[in-house]
This record gives sequence, C-alpha cells and structure tokens, in this order.
Amino acid sequence: MSGTVAEQIAVIKRGCVELLIQKELEDKLATGRPLIIKAGFDPTAPDLHLGHTVLIQKLRQFQQLGHDVHFLIGDFTGMIGDPTGKSETRKVLTREDVLRNAETYKEQVFKILEPEKTKVVFNSSWLNELGCGGMIGLASKYTVARMLERDDFHKRYTTQQPIAIHEFLYPLIQGYDSVAMKADVELGGTDQKFNLLMGRELQREWGQTPQCVLTMPLLEGLDGVNKMSKSLGNYIGISEAPDEIFGKVMSISDELMLRYYELLSDKSIAEIEQLKSGLADGSVHPMAAKKALGREIVTRFHGAGSGDAAEESFVKRFKENEIPDEMPQVSYGTADCPLLLARALTEAGLTKSNGEARRSIDQGGVKLNGEKVSNTNLELTASGEYIVQIGKRRFARIIIG
Repeated sequence: MSGTVAEQIAVIKRGCVELLIQKELEDKLATGRPLIIKAGFDPTAPDLHLGHTVLIQKLRQFQQLGHDVHFLIGDFTGMIGDPTGKSETRKVLTREDVLRNAETYKEQVFKILEPEKTKVVFNSSWLNELGCGGMIGLASKYTVARMLERDDFHKRYTTQQPIAIHEFLYPLIQGYDSVAMKADVELGGTDQKFNLLMGRELQREWGQTPQCVLTMPLLEGLDGVNKMSKSLGNYIGISEAPDEIFGKVMSISDELMLRYYELLSDKSIAEIEQLKSGLADGSVHPMAAKKALGREIVTRFHGAGSGDAAEESFVKRFKENEIPDEMPQVSYGTADCPLLLARALTEAGLTKSNGEARRSIDQGGVKLNGEKVSNTNLELTASGEYIVQIGKRRFARIIIG
C-alpha cells in the first residue's frame, strides 16, 4: 500500500462528508492488504457529467493508494430505478436501454480510472441467480416500518403519494451487492446514506465484516446552488466539446471553483491549500486559477493539448466580443445574494422587465462573462464582478460585494 494508515486516511477523507466508521477503516488498512472498494452506478442515462465524477475521482484516489476498485454497473438495479430523492415512482427502463447506457459508462469512466486496475462488474451476474426464493429471503431481512424511516419514503407515505413495492427492494438489492462483492468500503453521495448502511446490515446477516461507508457531497452545478443536473441545465457533461467544457468552467463563481478543485482536481491537498493562500493574499488571480482548472478538466476528458487549445479559443472569443471599457454598472451588497440575473439585467437597463430578461435568456441572447446563458432562473451566488451582454453591443457590469 502507498503511505501509512494516517496518510491514507488523509487522502480518503479529502472532500468527504462522512466516514463510517473511521476506526474500522483504520483497522482494515492496518492489515496491509488491498481493500475492495465499491461504487455503484445505475446506467439510467447515456452520459455522465462532472457531478457523477466526484465518486469516480475518489475511486481513482483509492487506486493510487493501491486498493482494488470495483466499478459496479447496476444493470439489474437500473431497471428498477433508484427511488432516492424522488417524489414519485420512476419509470422502469428496458433491458436494452440499460445495456446501451452501460456501454457508454465503460467508455467514459476510463478517462479517469486506470483500466488495468479497475474491475468492472454488473450486478445482474449475481442478482439473476438469486431467483424468486432468494429475493423473498432478502426481503425478509428488513421491515416495512424500517423502510418508512427513510426520508423520501416517509414524505411520500405521509402525503399519500404512491410507493411501489419494487422500490422497497432497491436499497435491499444495493445492500446485497456489497454481500456478493465482499466489499470493504462503499462510496456514495450523501443522499445514498440509507442504501450504503443497508450494505453494512446485510453483510452482518451473512456473517461478513461490515463495509465502511464514505459519503461524498453532491456537486453543485453552474448556478452554485442546486445539485448538478441536466434537467436544470446547470451541468458540465464530460462528453461535451472542449470549448464547451472550458467555457462552462470559466462561468462558475470563485467560491465554487475551490470546491471543484477539492472534489475534481488531481492536485494534492498541499497544492490546493497553497492555491487558497495565493487567492487570499492576491498573489494568484482567480481568473488564472479558473483557467488552470478548465485546462485540467478538458485535458482529462479530451487528451493532451486539448486544454491549452480550449483556453486559446476562449481568450480569442472573449477578445472578439470587443468588450468596451465604459458600460452601465449596478452594484449590490452581499445581502442581495443570490441575485437573480434577470433582475440585474433589468436594473442595469438592458431589459425593461424581468419577463423580457427571461425571454432574452430563453432565446439565447444573453451572455455572462462571455458565455451564453440558458437558465432563465440563473442566480449569481458569489461576490465578484460579472460582465453581462445582450446581443452584440449592449453590455453592463454587475458588482456584488
């Protein structure tokens, strides 16, 4: 293994929300054997975005420490649909949909993970063999009352929203995956805690040493507020064009940039602390740090040289916009954060009303710091200076703080 137990724990805990239970993990690490690290992904959509890669980046760190990473594709559970955070029953996907999406996942994750050190597994390989009898036995391990303690199930039950029986099976099946894989550690988002702990309970039922649980934060999207999501339009897709990825990274707030560095960058903890110090004392300009992050992310998904090319393209486009030195300016205090962009456009005199501002955004006519805006409800969530543009020649400067 690479590093002492304490050094490994420092890497493992980087960016994590909760580690359950640290003493148990320290004991596992002290044995010196490679641990089996599990993270599951249901292939419910064909493309991954940066929010998904938070877990994959953590898997990469485990690989670098010398542990055995098992990338679990939930081709069986994907047909059920994870009910986590859902206010209604999800549409059941076909086997064909799931397998098609699974193939794209395999292609995309190896832009981060080392293929020769990654074991890709499909949970259908053991769940298909479980059969009806095994599924009934699994269902007997947990009560309905305990299931209803889960927040999203509880809310739906108390508001009389339907809960399908197969949704109760999802956390049980995810937990059984840990039994089948003999997992030492399972990673998941904070919204997955119930499912992750289920794995510990079922492993005890099968006489195994319970896995440790590592929860990672849900990455905020470009708006800096909501979880990154395609449906909200605040995402950066890892299969997007280099210029698109770079431009989106440049549009994030300075505060969000540091969070992306912590959760997505290959920079060491010491390097990130040095970056934070540089930003604080002014020796590092936020724009330079953001460009470096953009280059790193683009290079990861598009190969050597792509990051530099995307930066050059961005700088060229920014200059071609011929941003004037003189333009209307509106200033706000930090108490105004988050600030609705539509409101700022109106108060800067670029639109006559918030409704007109939203229509301009919806029609693709608004740019923020040189990048086209598509979210009509976009909010500016951090202090700083923003350049907004409508059309080719109408600009305004928005200052917060």
